[in-house]
Amino acid sequence: MKILHVDRNHPLMLEQLQAYGFQNEEDYTSTKSEIEKNISNYDGLIIRSRFTIDQTFLDAATNLKFIGRLGAGLENIDTTYAKEKGIQLFSAPEGNRNAVGEHALGMLLSLFNHLRRADQEVRNGIWKREENRGLELEGKTVGLIGYGNMGKAFAKKLRGFDCEVIFYDLKEGIGNEDAQQVSLQELQEKTEVLSLHTPLTSLTENIIDSDFIASFKKPFWLINTARGKSVVTQDLVEALKSGKVLGAGLDVLEYEKSSFEHLFSNQHQLPEAFQYLIESDNVLLSPHIAGWTIESKEKLAQTIVDKIKQKF
Repeated sequence: MKILHVDRNHPLMLEQLQAYGFQNEEDYTSTKSEIEKNISNYDGLIIRSRFTIDQTFLDAATNLKFIGRLGAGLENIDTTYAKEKGIQLFSAPEGNRNAVGEHALGMLLSLFNHLRRADQEVRNGIWKREENRGLELEGKTVGLIGYGNMGKAFAKKLRGFDCEVIFYDLKEGIGNEDAQQVSLQELQEKTEVLSLHTPLTSLTENIIDSDFIASFKKPFWLINTARGKSVVTQDLVEALKSGKVLGAGLDVLEYEKSSFEHLFSNQHQLPEAFQYLIESDNVLLSPHIAGWTIESKEKLAQTIVDKIKQKF
């Protein structure tokens, strides 16, 4: 079986697939249309986020048996059409869930202790202690939306902080020793820290808007290591200004391209709402790297290799 790799990944992927008898070919520079012309020559495709896999591409992939995506989700693939054509789809949320959990925790603790502002002040010769008095996570209620691989990993990290962890998920009966499953209404009544751990779907796109934010009984902190388009940035900014949202840790932004590799198509036209986030000392921003660690790169590759080996 011939596999085409269109994104660079951990070298173990090429090495192990070759050892298992697969033939690897690499193309990291051709355009999508160029690859589309030759995709019928391949049984498998390995991709990260370089381009979207749409119906036209899948129609050209007449011999394709599987697609492996080095990431947690499959949103850059027309999954419905791929399944109709009998193409196996592999993603690897197991590979970077620990990294995402640690990143979310790091953002939360940094926000609670004003580390962004305090660091800049000290670097500028300003020594303020009372103004930077922090909060403790102990005794707080952390509410999660989504309790799959990422949500469970974050909840596990929170276990030692003596805080209450609750979550809302469409799937029923999935609570464990790390978090209690509750209704959306109960989550909105109790939550002091809200963390998103959902894929991007029609149900989760723009879910965090002004109405949703207003439905929370208490002011809260927001952590988003999931998908940027789940949060309406302008509505978040208004909530930050009013104090309804006390601070935000955003690893993802709604302005990202589908490839996740660039933030803006035109870097000279920053949206006004994003400019506010840049200037806010109670907002932490990172470039979609929550699952982007040295260890997760290897884990993601190994997960995809194992799934391919199991099926083929």
